[in-house]
This record gives sequence, structure tokens and C-alpha cells, in this order.
Amino acid sequence: MTDPTTPSFPDRARDTALGLAMYAPIALARLLPYRWRLPAMGWVTSRIIAPIAGYDKRVRDNLAHVLPDLPEAEVRRLTRAVPDNAGRNMIELYSPEGFVERGRKAPVEGPGLDAIRAARAEGRPIIFVTGHFGNFNAARVAMIEQGFDMGVFYRPMANEFFNRRYIQAMDAISQPMFEQGRRGMMQMVKHLRSGGVLAILTDLNALDGVPLQFFGKPALSPLATAELALKFDAPLVPVWAIRQENGLDYRVIVEEPVPATDPVTMTQEVNDRLEAMVRKHMDQWFWIHRRWKDGIGPLADRGAKQLENHRNG
Repeated sequence: MTDPTTPSFPDRARDTALGLAMYAPIALARLLPYRWRLPAMGWVTSRIIAPIAGYDKRVRDNLAHVLPDLPEAEVRRLTRAVPDNAGRNMIELYSPEGFVERGRKAPVEGPGLDAIRAARAEGRPIIFVTGHFGNFNAARVAMIEQGFDMGVFYRPMANEFFNRRYIQAMDAISQPMFEQGRRGMMQMVKHLRSGGVLAILTDLNALDGVPLQFFGKPALSPLATAELALKFDAPLVPVWAIRQENGLDYRVIVEEPVPATDPVTMTQEVNDRLEAMVRKHMDQWFWIHRRWKDGIGPLADRGAKQLENHRNG
């Protein structure tokens, strides 16, 4: 009897064809020298892929939602610059030979360095928190070079063909990797209990999150990262990799740990710190995300009840 959960041959064929189409620009860009492939992939993404996929419209819609008074000239600039940065991020992930070499040389600075070094000396776990800003993987490489061998919690891609290549590329940068889900969560908890270092991106629309403010609008935000930090007495440390003017290199900022208070207050501070960084470098955040899509409605209502429960203890 056929397992109803197993994709049929036509479904697998469609999945593979779509995956090939998604991977084709990456494969072509990889034929170029590293210095050229980044701007080439940025141009293709911003001029060809973004208009076809509607990414430029999504950037414009998000900006109109949270920054309605932004000048039209700046909106037009961002509809090109944001997909350009996204394209560079993608090809960097699939170019470990050049990307890792540059990431290792990235200057690392900031007021949080002493705190994370002290935590490492004490054998305490550390949770780095960041967002789809600059290129998080550059921060990952730079912090590994500083001696913080971090695991990463990731959300798999929907397309199976593309997801296999995505995991291979992520795995080439560092291990261990923990896939979103029950098994990955158990592995991650074990890693933290042993004093491990973890990195989590926190700026995706979280269906199990609570509505907290981001750019002055409610956005469903996950409390789990702050809850883990409190449970394991781990410093919760925002870290950002800022792309430099040449478009190839990064500067990594390690902020002071978020004060250990309660999950709601800590998560709101993470949102606030990310917002402050994005306002300084508007073209480096992934405005293509549907970050506020469930900020109102049934999911937000459910999250609001959860938020009230947290505040009431």
C-alpha cells in the first residue's frame, strides 16, 4: 500500500525542477571569480529575480507599513539595494572557499566581548542572537575564529532539492546544526547543557510568538530564545555582521548581553536593538520577509493571550 505521506513521482519531479531553477543562478555565478560573483549575483537578484518574484513589491509594502513617510527616492533605492544584498548573501553561502577566508579576517569589536570571554572561561553556555541583517554567516565565521565554536539553529527550506544543498553549504561553515523541530530542540538543549555556544536568528514571523513591537508595529516574536538563556544561565548576546562599502567584507559588532529579566522584556529588547541597527543600515536588513503579516488577526490574538499569561506569571 502506498504511504500517503510519500511524495508521488510527479511531485518529486516538480520539486526537483523547481530546485534546479532556484539553484541555476547560483551555479552560474560560481563560475566567476569570487570578487566578481558577489556583485553579479546581487545584480541578477535585484534586476531580474526580485521583479519576477515580487520581492521589490514586498520591500515597498513593508516600508509603507512601518515607515510611511520615507521619501520615494529612498524607497526606490531600497527596492534595488535589499535584493542586491540578499543575492550576495546567497552566493556567499555557496562560496565557502572565499567567504570563510574573508570572514576569518573580519574585525570583531564591541562592548560584549569581555562578557562572552568571561562566560567561556567559566564554562557557561552562550547564546548569540541576530537577524537577517548584513550576513549572519559572516558573524558566525568571525566568532568561530575568535574561539567560539557555535552550533546553529536553522529552519529548513521547503524545497527538498534546494534544502539538501542549503544544508551542505551551512554545514561547510560550522557544526553542529540543529533543525527546527522536536529532535533538533532536544539536541540543542543537550548542547547548551554541556556549555556549548549557540546562534539563533530571531526576526522571522513566529507562529508561536507573541506580538511585540518592531518598527512601531506588532510583530509575532519568539520568546524561546530568551527562555533558553534564562534556563541555562547563558548570556543572550546580540551580534551583527555589517557589510562594508566594498560589498565583500564585514565588520562584526558584539553588543552587551541583554539583561536577564523575563522572556518578554528580553525579547522586546532584542527587537529594539535589531531595529536600531537596521535604521543605521537600512539596505542590509531583509525587508523581503513578511515580518508583520500576522501582527493582527487570530494568531496575534492567541499570541496576545500568551503574552498576558507571561506578564501575569
